[in-house]
Amino acid sequence: MPQILIDHSPGLDFDVLGFAKEVHQLVPEVIGARTDDCKTLVRPAAQHLVGDGATTDAVVFVEIKLLAGRSTEARSALTARVTELLRGYVRVPAEFCVEVTELDRETYVFVHHSGR
Repeated sequence: MPQILIDHSPGLDFDVLGFAKEVHQLVPEVIGARTDDCKTLVRPAAQHLVGDGATTDAVVFVEIKLLAGRSTEARSALTARVTELLRGYVRVPAEFCVEVTELDRETYVFVHHSGR
């Protein structure tokens, strides 16, 4: 179930799939979800801007969406571990944002569509 969205600056040279695979291993360790349930989308941005544009720092945003019910402590631990993991993958000056959000169990729908 965990949905992982990785947005990053254009041209950022880092092993984003290696990072995602490690996150897929980390999520079950911290919050108890199954590795096979993790799904990640990587979305390189067409452009980015930090502040007034004076810096060329890269930007990486990671959002992990979980079904509601995990404790604040577990979500915070996941945020900290993913942030630390990201530090090891991005080797250029960068600004990071890692957020763990909750999906409402009553309004969230996930469908495995087998195609036609």
